[in-house]
Amino acid sequence: MRRGLTTSGSLTLIAACVALLAVQCGAGGGPPSPVPVRARGGAGFNSTDVMFLQMMVPHQGQGVKLARTARGRPVRPEVATLAAAIETTQLAEIRDMAGRLRGWHRPPTADPHSHDHDSHGGMPATTDAELRSLARTPPDRFERAFLDLLIAHQDDAVQLARLETGRGEDAWTRRLAGRVDRSRSAQIDRMLTLLGSPAPKNHPQK
Repeated sequence: MRRGLTTSGSLTLIAACVALLAVQCGAGGGPPSPVPVRARGGAGFNSTDVMFLQMMVPHQGQGVKLARTARGRPVRPEVATLAAAIETTQLAEIRDMAGRLRGWHRPPTADPHSHDHDSHGGMPATTDAELRSLARTPPDRFERAFLDLLIAHQDDAVQLARLETGRGEDAWTRRLAGRVDRSRSAQIDRMLTLLGSPAPKNHPQK
């Protein structure tokens, strides 16, 4: 798996992000009180809920781009089906998460000038450079490179989701995080199985 991601390391970095966000929310330009405010519809939310959604929206967007790289490439049908399902699911989740943030009068991603999420700068993320490199991967190595990158990407989502279920307040966001944890964990297990099984003889992979 890429970048040597560990659960404890990711959670430490994300927890630092939450702490910084809570402080920033009390500074000029953000909501003045650390006490959870009320969203339209009556449910309370806190800085963890906002952080989770604002980090997941761009993360899901990168996941959609990653899934689309498998289109028309020499991958097994199971891999193509999984990639298409991930694309569909994550597009729907992006719409839902952006809508939730609008209900809280928050942007879909953090203001790049606010420094709210500076502390998560060391957290692994799928980059455009990695996607370009994947697109240039020779056909006989593409499927393995695709699955390796997608496993790491989905693991990042699992770590964020577990922080939300542990520290978030909004019931809707916590339920979403629980679904993300379960679905991405199942996808990772499936992809690891695919990596460990040989490709069919008529498949171009080695």
